[in-house]
Amino acid sequence: MREATRYVWRGVRGPGSERDDLVLGVKTVAAAMTAWVLARYLLLPTVSTFAPFTALVALQATVYRSLRDCAQHLFAMTAGAALAATLAATLAAAIGIHWWSFGLLTLLALAVGRLRPLGAHGTQVAIVGFFAFSAGQGQIDYIGHLVASVGIGVTCGIAAHLALAPARHTLHRQEAVADLFTGIERRLGDLAGAFATDAPDADRIQQLRTDWRALSADADRIRQAIDSEVENSRLNPRSSIEDAHQALMRARAALDVAQRCMGHLRSTSRSLDYGVSSGAYKALSPTFRAAYTALLRTAATALDDIGRRARTDPAGLRETLEHAHADVEHAQKQTSDSPHREAAVSALEGTLLTDASRLLEDLDHGFRRIEHPA
Repeated sequence: MREATRYVWRGVRGPGSERDDLVLGVKTVAAAMTAWVLARYLLLPTVSTFAPFTALVALQATVYRSLRDCAQHLFAMTAGAALAATLAATLAAAIGIHWWSFGLLTLLALAVGRLRPLGAHGTQVAIVGFFAFSAGQGQIDYIGHLVASVGIGVTCGIAAHLALAPARHTLHRQEAVADLFTGIERRLGDLAGAFATDAPDADRIQQLRTDWRALSADADRIRQAIDSEVENSRLNPRSSIEDAHQALMRARAALDVAQRCMGHLRSTSRSLDYGVSSGAYKALSPTFRAAYTALLRTAATALDDIGRRARTDPAGLRETLEHAHADVEHAQKQTSDSPHREAAVSALEGTLLTDASRLLEDLDHGFRRIEHPA
């Protein structure tokens, strides 16, 4: 009860997923109640339940999904009613309804329900067919009332959606991506600080690896939220920020870069953890560590350019990436100038340089997407 109360309070206090759920719940209750009352007053009692049920189908999280599900539901309802009417006209009218004719209806309804355009509403073909065939004896009058009941439900559901359309959250999605990049930059600064010291804190490195996993999980949730908002923007009568679609596409592109880069940074953190625990880190030359530290700090600057809410300045990002490539070349030169090293130290340097090269490759890819958007 406490958690439910907090959930409701968060929805009342400010915009977000909790408020969206609360508003959708209120609209659903109102639409279902109105549809049931109208159907009970205007139609046969045996079909009145279809009105509130269809209102539930018509009230999904987005207007686009609502219209899509309504179309699939109406298609399924029409197919089920047509099957029932056809069997009633060809078989039941002559010999009556028997177990085998009901079984034939079920078989045909299940076959039709597997059609791909019906989506998840395929079972409605059989359900509507059962009602029309068994309760209505396949009579046109009953089917007409059933169709009217479904129409009332669709009308009430869509009307509720259009009267209070789902909120647009383009700015919130942009802010979520920007906050993710802020978290990445902060951890990247910690990683660079570890390379800048002679003896990194092993516990802090472990915490850093845990933080990368948490940020990766956050990125997955943000991606789902962006995908949902892209769908929410379709056919939604509510206004949003100017060029909202392009803003979402930029946020998605930036998130792609963040997730790729985090994979390499997690690998770098693992390599650092191994180097500290094995003692190989102590044998790294100070010049190599300084070059690698500069590279990580430059990468943080590039990520800041990509992750900001405002449009990225391509010229500034290009200059930052050129500095990053120079830092990698400097670090590689340090390894080539010191050929006589232990195998463990050479392997550690090679792994770190591989991670750095892949990190820059994905930053370059992100820059190309920003400079030449699709």
